[in-house]
Parts: sequence; C-alpha cells; structure tokens
Amino acid sequence: MSLPNAVGLLAGYAVDALVGDPRRYHPVAGFGQAAAALERRLYRPGRTAGAAFTALAVGAPVAAAVAATVATRRRPLARAVLVAAGTWAVLGARTLRSEAGIMAGALERADLPAARARLSHLCGRDPSSLDEPELARATVESVAENTSDAVVAPLFWGAVAGLPGLVGYRAANTLDAMVGHRSARYARFGTAAARLDDGLNLVPSRLTAALTVAAAPLVAGDPANAWRIWRRDGADHPSPNAGQCESAMAGALGVRLGGRNVYFGRSETRPFLGDGPRPVALDIRRAARLSGAVGLAAVALAGVVAAVRGAK
Repeated sequence: MSLPNAVGLLAGYAVDALVGDPRRYHPVAGFGQAAAALERRLYRPGRTAGAAFTALAVGAPVAAAVAATVATRRRPLARAVLVAAGTWAVLGARTLRSEAGIMAGALERADLPAARARLSHLCGRDPSSLDEPELARATVESVAENTSDAVVAPLFWGAVAGLPGLVGYRAANTLDAMVGHRSARYARFGTAAARLDDGLNLVPSRLTAALTVAAAPLVAGDPANAWRIWRRDGADHPSPNAGQCESAMAGALGVRLGGRNVYFGRSETRPFLGDGPRPVALDIRRAARLSGAVGLAAVALAGVVAAVRGAK
C-alpha cells in the first residue's frame, strides 16, 4: 500500500461528511442487486452453496479492486482518487446521523406514526407496537452498531488493505444483511456470509467501543461508566461484535439498551446492556454526536496507519 491510500481515505470521508451517500446509482445498491441475481442462480438450502455464493459475491469485486490498485501503482493521484471514491461509496456516517436526527425530531414532536414509519431506515424491527422508549432504544442501538459497520470498519480495512479492503468489507457486510440472518431460507445458506462478516468486524467493533469510551466526554457522557459497562456487558450480546459497540454506547450515555425485539413475526430477547433508564429522544441526539466524534477519530487513525504503511 502507499501514501495515496491515506489521502484517499481522508478525502472520501470528507466527501461523505459534506454530501452523504450518492443519491442515485449507489454502488452498494448496485452490488446488492447483482448479489441478489447471483443468489437466485446459486441458492440451495445448504452451507456449501452459501459458501460458493459468498466467495463469488465477495471475490469478484475484490478482484476488480486489486486490478485497479495494480493499474494505478505508478499513478499516485489516480490511486488517491480511486480510494477516495471507494471510501465515499462505502461509508454511511452522514446518513446515519441524519436518520438519527429525523427520528429524534419525530419523537420530540410526539409523532409516533412518523417515527414508526422511519425506523425501517435504521433497522429491520417491526415498529407497529413500539412506543417512544422502544423506538429510541432501537435507534440508539442502530447508531451504535452502524458506527462500527458503516464508519469504523470500512476505514479500518481501507487503512489495512486500501481499495480492496474497502470493497471487500462492504461486500461482506452487505451479504450479511441480505442472507446472514436466521430465517428458514438462510439458516444454512447464509452461514458463510454471517461468519465472514463476524470475522471482519472483530477488531473494528472493539475499536469502535474503545473510541466511544474516549469520546464520551464530548456529549457529557461518562467515560469511566462507558468502560465499565463495555467490559461487563459487551460479551453478553448474542453477536460477537454488536454487543461491544452497544454496551459502550449504553455506558457512555447512561442508558439501558437491550430487551425484546420483534422482526416481523420473529421475536428475540436480548440481554440488557447498561444500568440507566430507557433512552429518550435527547439520547438519540447525543448518540449521533458521539458517533460523529468516533468517526473523526477513526478516520484520523486510518490516515495515520495508511501513511505509515505507505512510508515503509
């Protein structure tokens, strides 16, 4: 890797901060459509078919990114532009904070129908029976988890592996959202995608939690409590990664997350994370600000790591 990767990561982050996700022809949406078409051809209710699907769906874009990286080996400006474009395409920092702000506004107006209608932009829970604290909890949990998935993890893999790292991570994470959940159709077929996503997020999720602890004072949060709750509750979540980010966020904000989640006919009961009251709209705004601070710290670290790797 080279110094242009660092420039590209910083530039791509800046573009995302200024304009958010591409409004039309989003590359991630295009990848999702292609992956869905591939799934229709390869689907069989078994793990072997799922592994083949995952290998092809992730391997093809990574191979293209490797080819583009090799082609720009002697053209640092072109490399930086490619990495910047890739970073912009895979990040979701501004959009995440914007959606959190919309949800907070709806709850502050006591407009539960609007808040319930908007929840699908953040997570896949059934919002039909959720009240204000449950809508706020779902939003804070989504902000915490997606700060890792949509901000810290892409930057981490971009710093480690340049454009192929950015593309490969986003492909794997998108596949996990598509087929990695536990349903009758994907119980075995989605195993490879889910395990790949878990592996790729092991370090970024914990880095997100550590940065959340460090940034807690910026939202009048308690870093000592964030550390305590992270270390106490982080491993209680059924996901090896989501609980890391959510527990640190719960401790930083002084709220309690976790509980019963309903996903359109499928119910899951998650352990409680944190000791405080249930979140309210103000906590959503604090979570969004904390997410922004974590993102800034993450891109600064990514730039340094990429630059150091390029200087070797």
